[in-house]
Amino acid sequence: QVHLAESGGGSVQAGGSLKLSCVASGYTYTTYCMGWFRQAPGKQREGIAGIYYEGERTYYYDSVKGRFTISQDNAKNTLYLQMNNLKPEDSAIYYCARCSYSYFAQPFRPEDFAYWGQGTQVTVAS
Repeated sequence: QVHLAESGGGSVQAGGSLKLSCVASGYTYTTYCMGWFRQAPGKQREGIAGIYYEGERTYYYDSVKGRFTISQDNAKNTLYLQMNNLKPEDSAIYYCARCSYSYFAQPFRPEDFAYWGQGTQVTVAS
C-alpha cells in the first residue's frame, strides 16, 4: 500500500526558510516521479516542483523558481523541498505526491499524480 508522509511545516517570518520532507513507502521509490503541490484557502491546488528519472531531472513552476529546491534521497525513499526567502503568499498546505508514471510532461498537473500525502501547513508572517 502506497503511503506518503510529509513533515517539516511550520510558521516562519518572511525571508525565512523551511525544509519539507516526504517519506514514501509501499512501492519501489525510484520507479515513479514525484512532486510538491500547495493549496491555500479558497484557491486551487497548484504545482510547485517535480522530480523524475531518479532525481536527475527537475521542474519548477515560476512562482518558486530560484527560491525552492526539490531533491530526493533514493536510499531513504524521501523527497525534500528546501524553501528559502519565503513570502506571505507562500502560506498554504503543502502536499507531496507520487506520479502515475515514471515521468511527467512539463508543466505537470495534479491529474498526473496518483497518490497524495496528508499535507503539512506552512505559514509565513509578514
